[in-house]
Amino acid sequence: MWGALLRRGGRGAGGLRRLASSGPPWSQVVSEAEKIVGYPTSFMSLRCLLSDELSNIAMQVRKLVGTKHPLLDTARQRSLAEITELIHTAFLVHRGIVNIGELKSCDGPLKDMQFGNKMAVLSGDFLLANACTSLAQLQNTKVVELISSAIGDLVQGIYYENSKSSEENCLTDDIGISTWKEQVYLSHSALLAKSCQAAMELAKHSAEIQDMAFQYGKHMSMSHKLHSDLQPFIKECSSDTLSFSLNSAPVVLHQEFLGREAWIKQIREAQGKGNIMDYKKLREAIKAGKGVTSAIDLCRCHGNRALAALERFPPSEARAALANIVCAVTRFP
Repeated sequence: MWGALLRRGGRGAGGLRRLASSGPPWSQVVSEAEKIVGYPTSFMSLRCLLSDELSNIAMQVRKLVGTKHPLLDTARQRSLAEITELIHTAFLVHRGIVNIGELKSCDGPLKDMQFGNKMAVLSGDFLLANACTSLAQLQNTKVVELISSAIGDLVQGIYYENSKSSEENCLTDDIGISTWKEQVYLSHSALLAKSCQAAMELAKHSAEIQDMAFQYGKHMSMSHKLHSDLQPFIKECSSDTLSFSLNSAPVVLHQEFLGREAWIKQIREAQGKGNIMDYKKLREAIKAGKGVTSAIDLCRCHGNRALAALERFPPSEARAALANIVCAVTRFP
């Protein structure tokens, strides 16, 4: 999608509509965006990777290396998108590592868990190494700097998450929404925001346009995280045992409104025998407060800021697709 905007960056005529309460579903938005890009957005599509047609295109593009053919710019955009997804996938694999210290005998043989952890580390490192190699091949110092700093942000964000969750008897962090935003930026938003900025840098756009791309990526991903955090509180749950993070946005906002002592009391009341959490009871208590509605408002606020950044680009199918993505992640029943 950013490829269609690369050569048209600048101030555009007309404004984007502010967020409405309804819009197309996420799957439809992604499908429409893929049609504009011209290929599946996931590098994990084996059908795409093994396609004879794709191999022929790659062979023809290699013949253009060393020339100034404009098709090479498009190829480098696509390469950057694949690098971003490789990095994202590598960290998802790393996050799948099991905490051996918390395992119980019913979870399975310890030896299998240890082997699985080793494979997760090696697989994630392999993906990350490939991403770094491809990044160097773009031969753009600023892009390398941007994506490298995003990797550093990811590491810092995940390290913070793990250090907090490993603290003994830590039911929930005593953090406010501003701290929550800082943590989410590091662990979720930085990669997309800096990748959007890097796309504009590859197309040799101005620093102003690069910043608008950064702002779109940052605020869109913040909206996406808020939307994800809200799902346990707005969806009709068939299971009474559906768990949720005690450090998710609605919970953090609920804690701010309620006060730390009253929040800890609510948690204790929701714990049954053996300190087993009754998430249904706790979820209903949170829904009765202001945390959920405040998180929805915050989600739409970040969505509007993402749309405001898009307004600096001229109207096009690509801009409309990017706007639809924002609408999809700020749509609530």
